[in-house]
Amino acid sequence: MKWMIIILIMMSLIGSMMWVMPTPRQKYQAALRMKAKTQGFLVQLEKVTGPRAKGEMEPVSKDMTAYRILREGLSREEKNSFKTWQVFRIESIADIGLPTGWSWSDGERTLSDAQLEQLCETIAKLPAGVFSLESTPIHVGVYWDEEGGEEMLDELKGLLQQIAKSGF
Repeated sequence: MKWMIIILIMMSLIGSMMWVMPTPRQKYQAALRMKAKTQGFLVQLEKVTGPRAKGEMEPVSKDMTAYRILREGLSREEKNSFKTWQVFRIESIADIGLPTGWSWSDGERTLSDAQLEQLCETIAKLPAGVFSLESTPIHVGVYWDEEGGEEMLDELKGLLQQIAKSGF
């Protein structure tokens, strides 16, 4: 009986230690986020709320990872007159100028035709795991499910840098 109790206690301790260990998914995410930080990304975990989808009563809200690149070289005047915008991979009524399946949360009808065309080209190149794309005077970023690994990270960085260089 003593041995049975000792074995039970040992199994309980080992089980507790295994429960605290990171899963393979968590190890993958940690490695990807560290790689992103070395490439100049700001990585933040946030709860993001999109626009209300067609036929829904409440807006979609998700816990996602934001990958952002800081803007550089904007003057104070440019920052003050900057038109912030954010689009989501949701079908809603606020979709003027966007590809099918994408909607505005902020900034609808504020971009020029050329900027809107470049935005649509960028959206077409985004991976399926990107839920949102945003631009502020401080940064350009995506809310991404982190699928696709380092290759996708490199692709996202290139797309975000194009938007940042275009200044919108």
